[in-house]
Amino acid sequence: MPNVSLVTGGSGFIGSHIVDELINSGNTVVVLDDMSGGFPENVNPAAILVNNSVTDAEVVNSLFSQYKFNHVFHLAAYAAEGLSHFIKRFNYINNLIGSVNVINASINNGVECFVFTSSIAVYGRNQLPMTEDLLPVPEDSYGIAKLAVEHELRVSHDIFGLNYVIFRPHNVYGERQNIGDRYRNVIGIFMNQILHEQPLTIFGDGSQTRAFTYISDVAPIIAKAPITPGAQNQIFNIGADKPVPVKQVAEYVCQEFGVPLSINYLDARKEVEHAYASHEKARRVFGRRSQVPLEDGIHRMAEWVRQMGPRSSNRFDHIEVFRNMPPSWYSAFEERQTT
Repeated sequence: MPNVSLVTGGSGFIGSHIVDELINSGNTVVVLDDMSGGFPENVNPAAILVNNSVTDAEVVNSLFSQYKFNHVFHLAAYAAEGLSHFIKRFNYINNLIGSVNVINASINNGVECFVFTSSIAVYGRNQLPMTEDLLPVPEDSYGIAKLAVEHELRVSHDIFGLNYVIFRPHNVYGERQNIGDRYRNVIGIFMNQILHEQPLTIFGDGSQTRAFTYISDVAPIIAKAPITPGAQNQIFNIGADKPVPVKQVAEYVCQEFGVPLSINYLDARKEVEHAYASHEKARRVFGRRSQVPLEDGIHRMAEWVRQMGPRSSNRFDHIEVFRNMPPSWYSAFEERQTT
């Protein structure tokens, strides 16, 4: 009998690639997604798509009753770290309470393994490179919610025997990313701004560094996690090794599109300046894999973006705290409220 897998957030960027990996491996896949950050066309036609939210416990429980899931891949989240300071209630309802609904159903229905995509946002301003044995001290509401779910999975294993694998990916980019989201995924934002013939926007001077990870370097590993010896009940950093300044990324994107570099520098946000992680633990368990160089990954993503064309910025009406919000975000919110 094939495995039956649930992928929450499976119409989104990373989730849809994991769905493909599972389908190609012979899994029956059910996707639960409210389409708040994804698109139906992202979903493999061989998957069963349910358009609803993990925040609806009744819907979640009904799905688990209808399908006997062997494995759960929980990716549904609103992953905007910087914005999460200003949408605390929305963040915790979607990223924490929604996760608890899926965890509860997994416990009650005997799921064999629960795979969770956390984030290196749980580390906060920690020593570099970030390693899994560091004490996490997240500095934004998004990271706090992710860390809380990690703790829930740990105690759910201890008390109920729910096996899990936790991944902390970072700065993943590639085809199917929602380039219209103005609050997250800087490479997609840059590409969308170029298509709209706008200058690229950078908070601060662009010297902040991130290790940008092409999608094919993470999706296959996550998909195979439940059946990989030594992976269960462990936490893994996963992603690219080499940190790159954001300004250099802007240069790469402009070169790819053949446009001159034009940057609108905005006031710096309160954010971690440098973030990159060690992946030695993941290599020991999942093996060594060659990584797609950043310029190659940008080229692949750009080819897809050219075919798709520009996207409009997402309408987001859930701002709860306006104090100290970056002016560019606040003005954009005001504009949408009056249109």
